[in-house]
Amino acid sequence: MRSSRSALLGAAFLMATSAIGPGFITQTTVFTQQLLTSFGFVILISILLDIAAQLNIWRIVAVTQYRAQDLANQLVPGMGYVLAALIVLGGLAFNIGNVAGAGLGINVVYGTNVVAGAIISALISLFIFWYKEAGVAMDWFAKILGFVMIGLTSYVAISSHPPVGEATYRSFVPETIDTTAILTLVGGTVGGYISFAGAHRLLDAGITHLPQVSRSSISAICLAAVMRVLLFLAALGVVTAGGTLDPGNPAASVFQMAAGDIGYKLFGVVLWSAAITSVVGSAYTSVSFLRTLHPFFEKQHRSITTVFILISTSVFGFVGRPVKLLIIAGAINGFILPVALAMLLWAARKKKINHPFWLYIAGWLVVIVMSIMGIRTILQ
Repeated sequence: MRSSRSALLGAAFLMATSAIGPGFITQTTVFTQQLLTSFGFVILISILLDIAAQLNIWRIVAVTQYRAQDLANQLVPGMGYVLAALIVLGGLAFNIGNVAGAGLGINVVYGTNVVAGAIISALISLFIFWYKEAGVAMDWFAKILGFVMIGLTSYVAISSHPPVGEATYRSFVPETIDTTAILTLVGGTVGGYISFAGAHRLLDAGITHLPQVSRSSISAICLAAVMRVLLFLAALGVVTAGGTLDPGNPAASVFQMAAGDIGYKLFGVVLWSAAITSVVGSAYTSVSFLRTLHPFFEKQHRSITTVFILISTSVFGFVGRPVKLLIIAGAINGFILPVALAMLLWAARKKKINHPFWLYIAGWLVVIVMSIMGIRTILQ
């Protein structure tokens, strides 16, 4: 029972910390600067879409006891390979940014060379995957660093003295509505590989009891949402007080202006925690999409995970900080979500599983809304 509870909480933190990466931190800060208190509305809508999407994905995976790529292959032969390729490529692109963020976090705290910091972080990630009880290690790693991020960001949010009342009001009555911001937030929270991180982790742990799966799924979204709101309030307090953020590293500016030099060091810890947990989540989930496609991938999954992390680190080492790549990866993940979710909803219908009708409708609404916003973003 205790191991089951640990796995459930670990899956929630794995998904949440996979979402909370360098891109998550930067996007939240930039959109707060652009939309001010109205960004609260974007967060609120994205949370509702996140819950609808993730509840569907986790429950369908749990009921069928098949990973997403296997369900896709059962629907249309070869479709699972296409989905796996999209997830792995998107995860690899994001992981380059995650490794970069981990290196920068160590640089901020200790002054170490960024590339050296990235290599150290990659080695820590590899140790987790090669540890005998890798699943347990991954669960504890995600939980501990998840609490660290939330605790430190809470301190900075309080220090920045944000206008909480106005932010709450504009979360329901916004002055402006930015569909691109909504698409980016949903894509960055449950898009691409991220939403499958916890679902596949629970499947590996043998947990398929629906009430437990549903609670873990919603807990994961709530954890990511808490971090998003804290970052929003921290940035809002700095911006509304007249602070000018450094366009090269806006999130670092927020922490430093809100809490001085200590705040800047705290930013380094938060950034490293966010980045390295995303490295672990991205590598684990991306490789999980390959494991059932061929016996070779299942047998060599740890070696493949190692190669995945080493490629991400090497690309960063040779290319440098891939800001544009991170932005593109976020957009790709936003487009992967409606495709992957539509496949799972179709599978649920075809297999006639016991899936609540309201949840089924909510899932298709997410597919439609995300597709429309994606098209609008392209046309703009």
